Amino acid sequence: MLIDEIREKLKSIEPDIQTIQNFWKNSKTEERIKELEQISQKEDFWQDKNQAEILKELQKLKNLNESYSSITKNFDESFELLDLFSTDEAELKKIDTEVNKLQKNVSKFKINILLDQPEDSANCFLTINAGAGGTESQDWANMLLRMYLRFSEREGFSTAIMDYQPGEEAGIKSATLFIKGKNAYGFLKNEHGIHRLVRISPFDANKRRHTSFAGVYVTPETVETEVKIDPKDLRIDTYRAGGAGGQHVNKTDSAVRITHVPTGIVVQCQNERSQTQNKETAMKMLMAKLAQKQKEEDEAKFSKLDKKKIEWGSQIRSYVLHPYKMVKDHRTEFESPQPDLVLDGDIMEFIEANLIKQ
Repeated sequence: MLIDEIREKLKSIEPDIQTIQNFWKNSKTEERIKELEQISQKEDFWQDKNQAEILKELQKLKNLNESYSSITKNFDESFELLDLFSTDEAELKKIDTEVNKLQKNVSKFKINILLDQPEDSANCFLTINAGAGGTESQDWANMLLRMYLRFSEREGFSTAIMDYQPGEEAGIKSATLFIKGKNAYGFLKNEHGIHRLVRISPFDANKRRHTSFAGVYVTPETVETEVKIDPKDLRIDTYRAGGAGGQHVNKTDSAVRITHVPTGIVVQCQNERSQTQNKETAMKMLMAKLAQKQKEEDEAKFSKLDKKKIEWGSQIRSYVLHPYKMVKDHRTEFESPQPDLVLDGDIMEFIEANLIKQ
């Protein structure tokens, strides 16, 4: 019966509601809102040098409070409506539609409260590098590129391919995406790591099973004032842009590669139409990477990815297409038996599992 299905849906939501309520109780958000409102209502508030930051935080917390109140109210009212219209099929269908919306809203809200780091709201750069293994790994890197493009499309993010180095026979050697949208870095930061694919190789005439690796590197966009770069520390090279038949980039002589000599960090951009624009974008990418490196050093939280080879034993997630079908995240043990959907960009459940674990 429909009423039983609705009750099961509400039962499945209940643990998330409890998590949200516990968070809310501990966060003291309502007390903070009152505190900020008192500050903003002072006569001399317009002279406060932190005025913009205070108002921004106040609005953010008010929006959070509004979402929290709406979710908890709708959850409680759903049970009341079920009791009231338990024998009315037409009303039950309406309630079912609202409960489906509630499920999605609860999931999104839970993630938003987990994205509480300042940089989580930033846009980001996502770079994919093929591991050892030639064509097979390069094809896998290209599959990951498509996965993140599809994920971004699903979530309403805008994307631009800033650099694209095609493989010699198929796939890509590397590519860098600029992903723009609310919480882009917060959602994608846990994709930073080594991704492993197991499948029957389409490039093997003997149809043998192959294991391939690719590294994914994610850094938040940063503002120029956060990083100081000495021009003497830079080596700037230009080269001819390339791509899959012009599919991804404009084929001009304007591509730019910048090497930060002291750290060895290299960034490339060939997406823009002019050398000047490519240089400006590459500098933004470099600043983002330097800021991330500095942050990791300051917090003594070094990412081991850059020091690991892109190979067996260091992967964060495995995508198995043969002899069985399974995608497994080795950090959370979260699994999906539908790799085709995952590779089509349906990775939010993996992202959520990692955010909850942190």
